[in-house]
Amino acid sequence: MNIIKHSLAVLGLIAAPAFAANPVNINIDAGKPGPVISKYVYGQFAEHLGTGVYEGMWVGTKSNIPNTRGWRNDVVGALKELHVPLVRWPGGCFADTYHWRDGIGPQNKRPSNVYGDKVEEINAVGTHEFFDLIDMIGADAYVNGNVGTGSVQEMADWVQYMTAEGGSPLARLRIQNGREKPFKVAFFGIGNELWGCGGNMKPDYYANLYSNYEHFLWGSEKSRPKMIASGGSGFDTSWTQVLSKELKDRTIGITVHQYTVPTGKWEVKGRDLRFKEDEWISTLANTLKMEQLVKDHVAVLDRNDPEKKIGLMVDEWGTWYDEAGARSALFQQNSLRDALVAALNFHIFHEHAERVTLTTIAQMVNVLQAMILTDKDKMVLTPTYYTFQMYAPFQDAKSLPLAITDNTSYTLGTTTIPGVSASAARAKDGKVYLSLVNTDPHKAADVAVNVSGTKVNGAAGKVLTSAAMDAHNTFQNPQVIKPAAFSARAAGGKLSIKVPAKAVMVVALEE
Repeated sequence: MNIIKHSLAVLGLIAAPAFAANPVNINIDAGKPGPVISKYVYGQFAEHLGTGVYEGMWVGTKSNIPNTRGWRNDVVGALKELHVPLVRWPGGCFADTYHWRDGIGPQNKRPSNVYGDKVEEINAVGTHEFFDLIDMIGADAYVNGNVGTGSVQEMADWVQYMTAEGGSPLARLRIQNGREKPFKVAFFGIGNELWGCGGNMKPDYYANLYSNYEHFLWGSEKSRPKMIASGGSGFDTSWTQVLSKELKDRTIGITVHQYTVPTGKWEVKGRDLRFKEDEWISTLANTLKMEQLVKDHVAVLDRNDPEKKIGLMVDEWGTWYDEAGARSALFQQNSLRDALVAALNFHIFHEHAERVTLTTIAQMVNVLQAMILTDKDKMVLTPTYYTFQMYAPFQDAKSLPLAITDNTSYTLGTTTIPGVSASAARAKDGKVYLSLVNTDPHKAADVAVNVSGTKVNGAAGKVLTSAAMDAHNTFQNPQVIKPAAFSARAAGGKLSIKVPAKAVMVVALEE
Protein backbone atom coordinates (compact mmCIF):
# COMPACT_ATOMS: atom_id res chain seq x y z
CA MET A 1 0.00 0.00 0.00
CA ASN A 2 2.91 2.37 0.71
CA ILE A 3 4.12 1.90 -2.85
CA ILE A 4 0.71 2.74 -4.26
CA LYS A 5 0.44 5.85 -2.10
CA HIS A 6 3.92 6.91 -3.18
CA SER A 7 3.03 6.46 -6.85
CA LEU A 8 -0.17 8.47 -6.53
CA ALA A 9 1.66 11.23 -4.70
CA VAL A 10 4.14 11.46 -7.54
CA LEU A 11 1.29 11.61 -10.04
CA GLY A 12 -0.25 14.50 -8.17
CA LEU A 13 2.97 16.43 -8.73
CA ILE A 14 3.35 15.65 -12.42
CA ALA A 15 -0.21 16.53 -13.40
CA ALA A 16 0.46 20.26 -12.95
CA PRO A 17 1.87 22.12 -16.01
CA ALA A 18 5.51 22.70 -15.11
CA PHE A 19 8.11 23.41 -17.76
CA ALA A 20 11.74 22.47 -17.34
CA ALA A 21 14.48 24.69 -18.68
CA ASN A 22 15.89 21.89 -20.88
CA PRO A 23 13.17 19.36 -21.58
CA VAL A 24 13.32 16.36 -23.86
CA ASN A 25 11.55 17.52 -27.04
CA ILE A 26 9.19 15.21 -28.90
CA ASN A 27 7.83 16.29 -32.26
CA ILE A 28 5.03 14.27 -33.86
CA ASP A 29 4.01 14.73 -37.49
CA ALA A 30 0.32 13.82 -37.45
CA GLY A 31 -0.10 14.85 -41.09
CA LYS A 32 2.09 12.06 -42.46
CA PRO A 33 0.78 8.75 -41.15
CA GLY A 34 3.06 5.79 -41.72
CA PRO A 35 2.42 2.04 -41.89
CA VAL A 36 -0.32 0.47 -39.79
CA ILE A 37 0.92 -1.18 -36.61
CA SER A 38 -0.59 -4.62 -36.99
CA LYS A 39 -2.62 -5.81 -34.03
CA TYR A 40 -0.69 -9.07 -34.36
CA VAL A 41 2.39 -7.31 -32.98
CA TYR A 42 0.65 -7.78 -29.62
CA GLY A 43 0.31 -11.57 -29.95
CA GLN A 44 0.76 -14.12 -27.18
CA PHE A 45 2.40 -17.54 -26.98
CA ALA A 46 1.04 -20.54 -25.06
CA GLU A 47 3.27 -23.61 -24.93
CA HIS A 48 2.83 -26.86 -23.04
CA LEU A 49 5.56 -26.16 -20.49
CA GLY A 50 5.29 -26.36 -16.73
CA THR A 51 1.96 -24.88 -15.66
CA GLY A 52 1.74 -22.65 -18.72
CA VAL A 53 -1.33 -24.51 -19.96
CA TYR A 54 -2.32 -27.09 -17.34
CA GLU A 55 -3.37 -25.38 -14.09
CA GLY A 56 -2.29 -22.03 -15.45
CA MET A 57 -5.18 -21.92 -17.92
CA TRP A 58 -6.75 -25.38 -18.17
CA VAL A 59 -8.10 -27.12 -15.06
CA GLY A 60 -10.66 -29.46 -16.62
CA THR A 61 -14.40 -29.49 -16.23
CA LYS A 62 -14.34 -31.40 -12.93
CA SER A 63 -12.14 -28.85 -11.14
CA ASN A 64 -13.38 -26.86 -8.15
CA ILE A 65 -11.77 -23.80 -9.77
CA PRO A 66 -14.57 -22.02 -11.68
CA ASN A 67 -14.18 -22.83 -15.36
CA THR A 68 -15.92 -22.92 -18.69
CA ARG A 69 -15.37 -26.10 -20.67
CA GLY A 70 -12.21 -26.65 -18.63
CA TRP A 71 -10.67 -23.18 -19.04
CA ARG A 72 -10.28 -21.06 -15.88
CA ASN A 73 -12.86 -18.27 -15.77
CA ASP A 74 -10.50 -15.85 -14.02
CA VAL A 75 -7.72 -16.28 -16.58
CA VAL A 76 -10.10 -16.18 -19.54
CA GLY A 77 -11.67 -12.98 -18.19
CA ALA A 78 -8.29 -11.32 -17.73
CA LEU A 79 -7.20 -12.28 -21.25
CA LYS A 80 -10.44 -10.91 -22.71
CA GLU A 81 -9.78 -7.58 -21.00
CA LEU A 82 -6.28 -7.60 -22.53
CA HIS A 83 -7.73 -7.71 -26.08
CA VAL A 84 -5.37 -10.52 -27.09
CA PRO A 85 -5.33 -10.49 -30.91
CA LEU A 86 -3.46 -13.75 -31.53
CA VAL A 87 -2.34 -16.90 -29.71
CA ARG A 88 0.49 -19.15 -30.93
CA TRP A 89 0.10 -22.83 -29.96
CA PRO A 90 1.16 -25.59 -29.15
CA GLY A 91 4.84 -24.50 -29.23
CA GLY A 92 7.77 -23.73 -29.40
CA CYS A 93 9.97 -26.77 -29.14
CA PHE A 94 6.92 -28.69 -27.93
CA ALA A 95 5.34 -28.29 -31.39
CA ASP A 96 7.99 -30.45 -33.03
CA THR A 97 7.16 -33.44 -30.84
CA TYR A 98 3.38 -32.92 -30.89
CA HIS A 99 1.15 -35.36 -32.74
CA TRP A 100 -2.26 -33.79 -33.17
CA ARG A 101 -4.24 -37.04 -33.25
CA ASP A 102 -3.22 -37.61 -29.62
CA GLY A 103 -5.32 -34.56 -28.73
CA ILE A 104 -8.69 -35.34 -30.32
CA GLY A 105 -11.59 -37.58 -29.40
CA PRO A 106 -12.83 -38.47 -25.90
CA GLN A 107 -10.38 -37.13 -23.33
CA ASN A 108 -10.43 -40.30 -21.26
CA LYS A 109 -9.20 -42.25 -24.26
CA ARG A 110 -6.36 -39.95 -25.28
CA PRO A 111 -2.82 -41.29 -24.83
CA SER A 112 -0.46 -39.75 -22.31
CA ASN A 113 3.18 -39.22 -23.20
CA VAL A 114 6.29 -37.43 -22.03
CA TYR A 115 7.69 -34.24 -23.55
CA GLY A 116 11.46 -34.06 -23.18
CA ASP A 117 12.62 -35.84 -20.04
CA LYS A 118 10.35 -34.38 -17.36
CA VAL A 119 7.05 -32.95 -18.59
CA GLU A 120 4.11 -35.33 -18.78
CA GLU A 121 1.68 -34.44 -21.56
CA ILE A 122 -1.82 -35.72 -20.81
CA ASN A 123 -3.26 -34.35 -24.08
CA ALA A 124 -6.37 -33.01 -22.37
CA VAL A 125 -5.82 -29.79 -24.31
CA GLY A 126 -5.90 -30.55 -28.01
CA THR A 127 -7.23 -28.90 -31.14
CA HIS A 128 -10.86 -28.53 -30.03
CA GLU A 129 -9.96 -27.26 -26.56
CA PHE A 130 -7.50 -24.74 -27.97
CA PHE A 131 -10.12 -23.29 -30.28
CA ASP A 132 -12.55 -23.10 -27.36
CA LEU A 133 -10.00 -20.79 -25.70
CA ILE A 134 -9.55 -18.80 -28.90
CA ASP A 135 -13.31 -18.29 -29.18
CA MET A 136 -13.65 -17.31 -25.51
CA ILE A 137 -11.02 -14.57 -25.61
CA GLY A 138 -11.83 -13.37 -29.14
CA ALA A 139 -8.36 -13.98 -30.58
CA ASP A 140 -7.06 -15.41 -33.85
CA ALA A 141 -5.15 -18.69 -34.01
CA TYR A 142 -1.52 -19.22 -34.98
CA VAL A 143 -0.97 -22.98 -35.03
CA ASN A 144 2.53 -24.45 -35.21
CA GLY A 145 2.96 -27.77 -37.05
CA ASN A 146 5.34 -30.62 -36.33
CA VAL A 147 8.27 -30.87 -38.77
CA GLY A 148 10.82 -32.30 -36.34
CA THR A 149 9.17 -35.67 -35.56
CA GLY A 150 6.17 -35.46 -37.86
CA SER A 151 5.54 -36.00 -41.54
CA VAL A 152 4.07 -34.19 -44.52
CA GLN A 153 1.03 -36.46 -44.35
CA GLU A 154 0.45 -35.76 -40.65
CA MET A 155 0.65 -31.99 -41.10
CA ALA A 156 -1.51 -32.03 -44.23
CA ASP A 157 -4.13 -34.08 -42.38
CA TRP A 158 -4.16 -31.63 -39.47
CA VAL A 159 -4.72 -28.63 -41.73
CA GLN A 160 -7.52 -30.56 -43.47
CA TYR A 161 -9.02 -31.58 -40.13
CA MET A 162 -9.12 -27.98 -38.94
CA THR A 163 -10.16 -26.18 -42.11
CA ALA A 164 -11.92 -28.55 -44.53
CA GLU A 165 -15.59 -28.13 -45.37
CA GLY A 166 -17.94 -30.67 -46.88
CA GLY A 167 -17.76 -34.39 -46.68
CA SER A 168 -14.07 -35.19 -46.68
CA PRO A 169 -13.03 -37.98 -44.27
CA LEU A 170 -11.13 -35.54 -42.02
CA ALA A 171 -14.01 -33.07 -41.97
CA ARG A 172 -16.31 -35.94 -40.98
CA LEU A 173 -13.88 -36.90 -38.21
CA ARG A 174 -13.94 -33.33 -36.90
CA ILE A 175 -17.74 -33.35 -36.96
CA GLN A 176 -17.75 -36.68 -35.14
CA ASN A 177 -15.62 -35.03 -32.45
CA GLY A 178 -18.16 -32.24 -31.98
CA ARG A 179 -17.24 -29.44 -34.40
CA GLU A 180 -19.35 -29.09 -37.53
CA LYS A 181 -17.95 -25.83 -38.90
CA PRO A 182 -14.27 -25.58 -39.79
CA PHE A 183 -11.95 -23.87 -37.35
CA LYS A 184 -10.54 -20.54 -38.44
CA VAL A 185 -6.75 -20.83 -38.55
CA ALA A 186 -5.33 -17.40 -39.34
CA PHE A 187 -1.67 -18.49 -39.49
CA PHE A 188 0.11 -21.84 -39.68
CA GLY A 189 3.79 -22.22 -38.85
CA ILE A 190 5.71 -24.98 -40.61
CA GLY A 191 8.02 -26.08 -37.82
CA ASN A 192 9.86 -24.23 -35.07
CA GLU A 193 13.55 -23.51 -34.44
CA LEU A 194 14.63 -25.97 -37.12
CA TRP A 195 18.23 -24.87 -36.48
CA GLY A 196 17.99 -26.31 -32.95
CA CYS A 197 15.31 -28.21 -31.06
CA GLY A 198 13.26 -28.62 -34.26
CA GLY A 199 15.84 -30.78 -36.01
CA ASN A 200 19.36 -29.24 -36.15
CA MET A 201 18.90 -28.42 -39.82
CA LYS A 202 20.66 -26.08 -42.22
CA PRO A 203 18.65 -23.29 -43.86
CA ASP A 204 18.98 -24.69 -47.39
CA TYR A 205 17.70 -28.08 -46.27
CA TYR A 206 14.76 -26.53 -44.44
CA ALA A 207 13.90 -24.33 -47.45
CA ASN A 208 13.44 -27.49 -49.53
CA LEU A 209 11.57 -29.21 -46.72
CA TYR A 210 9.29 -26.20 -46.24
CA SER A 211 8.43 -26.17 -49.95
CA ASN A 212 7.50 -29.84 -49.78
CA TYR A 213 5.29 -29.40 -46.71
CA GLU A 214 3.65 -26.18 -47.91
CA HIS A 215 2.79 -27.78 -51.27
CA PHE A 216 0.58 -30.39 -49.61
CA LEU A 217 -1.17 -28.11 -47.10
CA TRP A 218 -4.26 -27.83 -49.26
CA GLY A 219 -7.32 -25.72 -48.64
CA SER A 220 -9.68 -23.32 -50.30
CA GLU A 221 -8.54 -19.73 -50.65
CA LYS A 222 -10.90 -18.54 -47.92
CA SER A 223 -10.02 -21.26 -45.39
CA ARG A 224 -6.32 -21.98 -45.99
CA PRO A 225 -4.12 -20.42 -43.29
CA LYS A 226 -1.37 -17.99 -44.14
CA MET A 227 1.88 -19.94 -44.04
CA ILE A 228 4.85 -18.89 -41.91
CA ALA A 229 8.42 -20.18 -42.28
CA SER A 230 10.57 -20.86 -39.23
CA GLY A 231 13.70 -18.71 -39.40
CA GLY A 232 16.83 -18.20 -37.38
CA SER A 233 17.81 -16.99 -33.94
CA GLY A 234 19.06 -13.62 -32.87
CA PHE A 235 21.49 -11.75 -35.09
CA ASP A 236 22.15 -14.70 -37.40
CA THR A 237 20.59 -13.55 -40.68
CA SER A 238 21.61 -16.62 -42.71
CA TRP A 239 18.18 -18.21 -42.39
CA THR A 240 16.43 -15.00 -43.40
CA GLN A 241 18.83 -14.72 -46.35
CA VAL A 242 18.12 -18.22 -47.66
CA LEU A 243 14.39 -18.36 -46.96
CA SER A 244 13.58 -14.93 -48.39
CA LYS A 245 15.23 -16.00 -51.65
CA GLU A 246 13.89 -19.54 -51.87
CA LEU A 247 10.35 -19.15 -50.54
CA LYS A 248 9.03 -16.16 -52.44
CA ASP A 249 5.25 -16.34 -52.86
CA ARG A 250 5.18 -19.39 -50.57
CA THR A 251 5.28 -17.65 -47.20
CA ILE A 252 3.96 -14.42 -45.71
CA GLY A 253 6.60 -14.30 -43.00
CA ILE A 254 9.92 -15.56 -41.64
CA THR A 255 10.36 -15.89 -37.90
CA VAL A 256 13.23 -14.88 -35.65
CA HIS A 257 13.62 -15.50 -31.91
CA GLN A 258 15.35 -13.16 -29.49
CA TYR A 259 15.31 -13.25 -25.69
CA THR A 260 16.56 -10.63 -23.24
CA VAL A 261 19.03 -12.09 -20.74
CA PRO A 262 20.39 -9.65 -18.09
CA THR A 263 23.91 -11.04 -18.05
CA GLY A 264 23.97 -11.96 -21.74
CA LYS A 265 25.05 -15.47 -20.68
CA TRP A 266 22.75 -18.48 -20.85
CA GLU A 267 24.61 -20.35 -18.12
CA VAL A 268 23.82 -17.76 -15.42
CA LYS A 269 21.17 -15.44 -16.78
CA GLY A 270 20.43 -13.24 -13.77
CA ARG A 271 17.79 -12.97 -11.08
CA ASP A 272 14.13 -12.09 -11.58
CA LEU A 273 13.94 -10.20 -8.25
CA ARG A 274 16.29 -8.55 -5.77
CA PHE A 275 18.67 -7.65 -8.56
CA LYS A 276 21.06 -4.72 -8.34
CA GLU A 277 21.04 -1.66 -10.56
CA ASP A 278 23.74 -3.08 -12.82
CA GLU A 279 21.28 -5.78 -13.91
CA TRP A 280 18.53 -3.18 -14.35
CA ILE A 281 20.58 -1.28 -16.91
CA SER A 282 22.09 -4.41 -18.52
CA THR A 283 18.60 -5.85 -19.04
CA LEU A 284 17.34 -2.68 -20.71
CA ALA A 285 20.54 -2.30 -22.76
CA ASN A 286 20.27 -5.91 -23.95
CA THR A 287 16.60 -5.56 -24.88
CA LEU A 288 17.38 -2.43 -26.92
CA LYS A 289 19.60 -4.62 -29.10
CA MET A 290 16.34 -5.75 -30.68
CA GLU A 291 16.53 -2.55 -32.76
CA GLN A 292 19.74 -3.59 -34.51
CA LEU A 293 18.52 -7.17 -34.85
CA VAL A 294 15.37 -6.02 -36.64
CA LYS A 295 17.38 -3.67 -38.86
CA ASP A 296 19.75 -6.46 -39.85
CA HIS A 297 16.96 -8.86 -40.83
CA VAL A 298 14.91 -6.14 -42.53
CA ALA A 299 17.95 -5.17 -44.62
CA VAL A 300 18.10 -8.76 -45.92
CA LEU A 301 14.38 -8.77 -46.65
CA ASP A 302 14.63 -5.43 -48.45
CA ARG A 303 17.29 -6.83 -50.77
CA ASN A 304 15.56 -10.13 -51.51
CA ASP A 305 11.93 -9.03 -51.25
CA PRO A 306 11.64 -5.43 -52.47
CA GLU A 307 7.90 -5.94 -53.02
CA LYS A 308 7.60 -6.34 -49.22
CA LYS A 309 5.49 -9.48 -49.36
CA ILE A 310 7.39 -11.19 -46.54
CA GLY A 311 7.11 -10.00 -42.95
CA LEU A 312 9.61 -10.40 -40.13
CA MET A 313 7.83 -12.23 -37.32
CA VAL A 314 9.41 -12.17 -33.87
CA ASP A 315 7.32 -15.01 -32.52
CA GLU A 316 9.41 -15.56 -29.38
CA TRP A 317 10.72 -12.63 -27.37
CA GLY A 318 10.84 -11.41 -23.79
CA THR A 319 12.97 -11.73 -20.66
CA TRP A 320 14.58 -14.97 -19.57
CA TYR A 321 15.96 -15.22 -16.04
CA ASP A 322 17.24 -18.04 -13.85
CA GLU A 323 14.32 -20.23 -12.81
CA ALA A 324 12.67 -19.06 -9.59
CA GLY A 325 12.10 -22.26 -7.64
CA ALA A 326 10.74 -25.62 -8.68
CA ARG A 327 7.02 -24.73 -8.77
CA SER A 328 6.89 -24.73 -12.56
CA ALA A 329 9.30 -25.18 -15.45
CA LEU A 330 10.66 -21.81 -16.64
CA PHE A 331 8.71 -19.96 -13.96
CA GLN A 332 9.98 -16.50 -13.09
CA GLN A 333 8.53 -13.51 -11.29
CA ASN A 334 7.62 -10.43 -13.29
CA SER A 335 8.48 -6.94 -12.12
CA LEU A 336 8.46 -3.30 -13.19
CA ARG A 337 11.66 -4.04 -15.12
CA ASP A 338 9.71 -6.44 -17.35
CA ALA A 339 7.12 -3.75 -18.04
CA LEU A 340 9.84 -1.47 -19.39
CA VAL A 341 11.30 -4.30 -21.46
CA ALA A 342 7.91 -4.90 -23.09
CA ALA A 343 7.33 -1.20 -23.82
CA LEU A 344 10.80 -0.69 -25.30
CA ASN A 345 10.26 -3.62 -27.65
CA PHE A 346 6.86 -2.27 -28.67
CA HIS A 347 8.51 0.98 -29.72
CA ILE A 348 11.02 -0.92 -31.86
CA PHE A 349 8.27 -2.98 -33.50
CA HIS A 350 6.23 0.19 -34.16
CA GLU A 351 9.23 1.82 -35.80
CA HIS A 352 9.46 -1.09 -38.24
CA ALA A 353 5.73 -1.66 -38.67
CA GLU A 354 6.05 -2.15 -42.41
CA ARG A 355 8.07 -5.33 -41.94
CA VAL A 356 7.39 -6.45 -38.35
CA THR A 357 3.83 -7.65 -38.83
CA LEU A 358 3.53 -10.26 -36.06
CA THR A 359 5.18 -10.99 -32.73
CA THR A 360 4.28 -13.28 -29.83
CA ILE A 361 5.80 -12.75 -26.40
CA ALA A 362 6.89 -15.81 -24.44
CA GLN A 363 4.57 -16.59 -22.71
CA MET A 364 0.97 -16.05 -21.59
CA VAL A 365 0.80 -17.72 -18.17
CA ASN A 366 3.38 -18.91 -15.60
CA VAL A 367 6.26 -19.26 -18.08
CA LEU A 368 9.01 -16.67 -18.73
CA GLN A 369 7.67 -13.11 -19.22
CA ALA A 370 4.09 -14.01 -18.43
CA MET A 371 0.97 -11.86 -18.39
CA ILE A 372 -0.58 -13.87 -15.56
CA LEU A 373 0.69 -16.02 -12.69
CA THR A 374 -1.43 -18.68 -11.00
CA ASP A 375 -1.09 -20.94 -8.00
CA LYS A 376 -3.93 -23.43 -7.72
CA ASP A 377 -7.05 -21.24 -7.39
CA LYS A 378 -5.13 -17.96 -7.06
CA MET A 379 -4.34 -15.59 -9.93
CA VAL A 380 -2.30 -12.41 -10.18
CA LEU A 381 -1.74 -9.94 -13.01
CA THR A 382 1.84 -8.90 -13.76
CA PRO A 383 3.36 -5.53 -14.74
CA THR A 384 3.79 -6.94 -18.26
CA TYR A 385 0.04 -7.60 -18.39
CA TYR A 386 -0.63 -3.97 -17.55
CA THR A 387 1.81 -2.79 -20.19
CA PHE A 388 0.02 -4.80 -22.88
CA GLN A 389 -3.27 -3.41 -21.61
CA MET A 390 -2.03 0.19 -21.74
CA TYR A 391 -0.74 -0.25 -25.30
CA ALA A 392 -3.99 -1.75 -26.65
CA PRO A 393 -4.87 1.47 -28.60
CA PHE A 394 -1.80 0.86 -30.80
CA GLN A 395 -3.35 -2.28 -32.28
CA ASP A 396 -4.06 -1.55 -35.97
CA ALA A 397 -3.25 2.14 -35.40
CA LYS A 398 -1.45 4.23 -38.01
CA SER A 399 2.10 4.93 -36.92
CA LEU A 400 3.15 8.58 -36.87
CA PRO A 401 6.64 9.96 -37.50
CA LEU A 402 8.21 10.97 -34.21
CA ALA A 403 11.50 12.73 -33.51
CA ILE A 404 13.21 13.03 -30.12
CA THR A 405 15.72 15.81 -29.61
CA ASP A 406 17.68 16.86 -26.54
CA ASN A 407 17.14 13.42 -25.06
CA THR A 408 18.50 12.54 -21.65
CA SER A 409 20.75 9.55 -21.11
CA TYR A 410 21.02 7.04 -18.31
CA THR A 411 24.51 5.83 -17.44
CA LEU A 412 25.84 3.29 -14.99
CA GLY A 413 29.48 2.26 -15.18
CA THR A 414 30.42 1.80 -18.82
CA THR A 415 26.83 1.37 -20.04
CA THR A 416 24.76 4.26 -21.38
CA ILE A 417 21.27 4.04 -22.87
CA PRO A 418 18.75 6.69 -23.96
CA GLY A 419 16.80 8.12 -21.07
CA VAL A 420 13.49 8.48 -22.93
CA SER A 421 11.91 6.24 -25.56
CA ALA A 422 8.66 7.15 -27.32
CA SER A 423 6.20 6.12 -30.00
CA ALA A 424 3.08 7.73 -31.46
CA ALA A 425 0.15 6.60 -33.57
CA ARG A 426 -3.36 7.62 -34.55
CA ALA A 427 -5.64 4.90 -33.27
CA LYS A 428 -8.88 3.62 -34.73
CA ASP A 429 -10.79 5.92 -32.36
CA GLY A 430 -9.25 8.91 -34.15
CA LYS A 431 -7.06 10.02 -31.25
CA VAL A 432 -3.29 10.44 -31.27
CA TYR A 433 -1.66 8.23 -28.64
CA LEU A 434 1.81 8.85 -27.25
CA SER A 435 3.73 6.20 -25.31
CA LEU A 436 6.74 7.08 -23.19
CA VAL A 437 9.38 5.13 -21.28
CA ASN A 438 11.81 6.64 -18.80
CA THR A 439 14.65 4.16 -18.30
CA ASP A 440 16.37 6.10 -15.50
CA PRO A 441 15.48 4.53 -12.14
CA HIS A 442 16.33 7.72 -10.22
CA LYS A 443 15.33 10.82 -12.18
CA ALA A 444 12.04 11.96 -13.68
CA ALA A 445 12.15 13.24 -17.25
CA ASP A 446 10.53 16.47 -18.44
CA VAL A 447 9.12 16.02 -21.93
CA ALA A 448 7.80 18.81 -24.16
CA VAL A 449 5.34 17.55 -26.79
CA ASN A 450 4.61 19.23 -30.10
CA VAL A 451 2.25 17.91 -32.78
CA SER A 452 2.73 19.57 -36.14
CA GLY A 453 -0.37 21.03 -37.71
CA THR A 454 -2.49 20.96 -34.57
CA LYS A 455 -2.73 22.47 -31.12
CA VAL A 456 -2.53 20.06 -28.22
CA ASN A 457 -4.61 21.07 -25.22
CA GLY A 458 -3.70 18.28 -22.88
CA ALA A 459 -3.12 14.58 -22.36
CA ALA A 460 -4.81 11.84 -20.38
CA GLY A 461 -3.95 8.23 -19.85
CA LYS A 462 -2.11 5.93 -17.47
CA VAL A 463 1.35 5.53 -15.99
CA LEU A 464 2.98 2.45 -14.50
CA THR A 465 5.74 3.01 -11.97
CA SER A 466 6.78 2.24 -8.41
CA ALA A 467 9.41 3.00 -5.82
CA ALA A 468 11.28 -0.28 -6.26
CA MET A 469 12.98 -1.48 -9.43
CA ASP A 470 11.71 -4.99 -8.79
CA ALA A 471 8.19 -4.01 -7.69
CA HIS A 472 5.91 -6.98 -8.40
CA ASN A 473 2.55 -8.44 -7.54
CA THR A 474 2.21 -11.58 -5.45
CA PHE A 475 -0.66 -13.86 -4.51
CA GLN A 476 -0.57 -12.34 -1.02
CA ASN A 477 -0.31 -8.74 -2.30
CA PRO A 478 -1.76 -8.72 -5.83
CA GLN A 479 -2.01 -4.94 -6.27
CA VAL A 480 1.44 -3.70 -5.28
CA ILE A 481 1.96 -2.27 -8.77
CA LYS A 482 -0.74 -1.32 -11.25
CA PRO A 483 -1.39 1.62 -13.61
CA ALA A 484 -2.53 4.92 -12.17
CA ALA A 485 -4.47 7.66 -13.95
CA PHE A 486 -2.48 10.56 -15.37
CA SER A 487 -3.48 13.85 -16.95
CA ALA A 488 -1.77 17.07 -17.95
CA ARG A 489 -3.00 20.36 -19.36
CA ALA A 490 -1.16 22.52 -21.86
CA ALA A 491 -0.11 26.02 -20.83
CA GLY A 492 0.58 28.79 -23.29
CA GLY A 493 0.10 26.36 -26.17
CA LYS A 494 2.76 24.01 -24.82
CA LEU A 495 2.28 20.54 -23.39
CA SER A 496 4.78 19.37 -20.83
CA ILE A 497 4.75 15.89 -19.31
CA LYS A 498 6.88 14.87 -16.36
CA VAL A 499 7.53 11.14 -16.73
CA PRO A 500 8.46 9.58 -13.39
CA ALA A 501 11.65 7.62 -12.95
CA LYS A 502 11.49 3.99 -14.19
CA ALA A 503 8.07 4.40 -15.76
CA VAL A 504 5.89 3.41 -18.69
CA MET A 505 3.22 5.90 -19.79
CA VAL A 506 0.54 5.90 -22.50
CA VAL A 507 -1.62 8.98 -23.04
CA ALA A 508 -4.17 10.18 -25.55
CA LEU A 509 -3.43 13.71 -26.73
CA GLU A 510 -6.34 16.14 -26.58
CA GLU A 511 -6.39 18.18 -29.79
